[in-house]
Amino acid sequence: MRAVSPSWHEFAMQLNFSGGLDPYFAAHAVVRSSGGSREIEFSRDGKTWLAKLYYQSSGIEHPGVRLPTGTEWDLDQVREFRVKVKRRGDEDKPGQQSFNAHLRPRWKGMCVERSDGETQELALPPGMREGVNLRVTGSNIRPTRYLPLLRDAARALDVNPDYFTEPDDSSTVRDAERYVRLLEDASGPVHARDGPIAKLGHLLENDRSGYRKVVQNDTDGQGNDVPGYYHTATLGPGRVEEAWPNHQLPKEIKHYRARHAESLDEDSPLRHPKVGVSYQVNRWDGSLGVTEEDLARLERELDEALHSVLREAGLPLEPPGGDGSPPYQSDPYFDAELGEHTEPPKLNLTELESEQEHVVIRELAKTGGVSPVEEEIVEYLLADGGTASPADIAEEHGRHVGSVRRALRRMDELIDRKYGEVALASNHIAEMLHSAVSELRDASTRLSEATGEALLSATRGLDETTSALRTWLAAHDCETDSRGQAVKKLRLGEFDPSGKYGYAEVISELRKGLRYWTDADRDPAAFKHATVLFRRSDRQKLQTMDAARLLELRGG
Repeated sequence: MRAVSPSWHEFAMQLNFSGGLDPYFAAHAVVRSSGGSREIEFSRDGKTWLAKLYYQSSGIEHPGVRLPTGTEWDLDQVREFRVKVKRRGDEDKPGQQSFNAHLRPRWKGMCVERSDGETQELALPPGMREGVNLRVTGSNIRPTRYLPLLRDAARALDVNPDYFTEPDDSSTVRDAERYVRLLEDASGPVHARDGPIAKLGHLLENDRSGYRKVVQNDTDGQGNDVPGYYHTATLGPGRVEEAWPNHQLPKEIKHYRARHAESLDEDSPLRHPKVGVSYQVNRWDGSLGVTEEDLARLERELDEALHSVLREAGLPLEPPGGDGSPPYQSDPYFDAELGEHTEPPKLNLTELESEQEHVVIRELAKTGGVSPVEEEIVEYLLADGGTASPADIAEEHGRHVGSVRRALRRMDELIDRKYGEVALASNHIAEMLHSAVSELRDASTRLSEATGEALLSATRGLDETTSALRTWLAAHDCETDSRGQAVKKLRLGEFDPSGKYGYAEVISELRKGLRYWTDADRDPAAFKHATVLFRRSDRQKLQTMDAARLLELRGG
């Protein structure tokens, strides 16, 4: 697929090399012979770079004359070293193509001083006895270029580049972002209140489960109103898979502008906002390595997520003219050029919204409506902003905790339960429940079929007959077979007795459902097979009858 190619922005990785302490001792020798630091130019691929090696103090405890591993240590103090690499200024006007590699020694039994003054032994990656760790942080450089540039810088600084050839498997990516820059007049649909960033946070995160971060800030640091100044939605792995089923890496999707964008010249590309997707390492228990395969996976997931967000906002991935023309704005690091990319997954937030509405309608349309315990649970979760457990809810309303747990099981699709805590499954579901419970409280009725139809009216892509059938089935908590082809159970709620046998209203409602079913070109026999549950207002006992038998009755 031809689409605009995002550019790399921030990037960070932890590199472990377990071949011993020679890289550390070599850096120490260079700094000592150079009076504290060394700075030199080198070239790679026709571009000129500046490398600087210098040192800083360390919290690593001095090991004495010999390390716990047996290696002799003849240095008076423990230092840590940094290698700063950046493009030469006349070749990089913004001066933002650079990285810094923080080099630290590692040995088994090494102790470090904590911020409280106490010391503790630092755990090493599995299999490492002695080696070095490099924390590399940079920007506007392709990830696969960092190691080659580091080796070239080491060579220029008289440090053997072979020390930095094969990172250990314990090496990991810590941060990464891919971005495009949009013309400020074109980016509104991305950060709009009903745009993809807001909806991702709104539909996929609840108020307690995992990490939730949705930011919509339109005020810059000077107090100026700047639309789209900083809007983000951060999703952990589970939520990411809901939006992009073949993705696992936690991500932050963001629309942001430069700090002083409004004061920049009209022709400055930095006036225009960025839309980016970044890897969020702290939002999962997994890790991503630094192999070529790992970095290719990283780039694919970030690009697919970014392209799908742009597409959801209605922006063309292949701009008119096919040459990076508007709505994209090039800058020194983003060329706004087209490239070959994989087709991004469809970010169908409307469908997800409709599915959540379907769940709410089905839950609220059960026989007899919402029970008192279920209504209390919903009200508690809507009102409470912290963590909640079944015991909390039971104590608040004087219920037995067993009653609350049974009610929670009945509400399984509305509730997230994890580690003894419960929360509403999403903000969208919370808002719908708030509206529905208010109606229930005021009118003492369950959500009506008309309300269900209104809630599902936003569903797009369904023809009228299919939409009508889906609404009716959802309102009556339809259960179907495993293939969804035959109705197994329907809950029609409570009816006033009328007609010869007192079933006229039940039959009328059931015939309406059968009409929707057949209008959608489905087999009538598959509908008549259902068991129908309902309650007459003059009786306490729940009535159960076969749909076929009810439909055969005349006059009710």
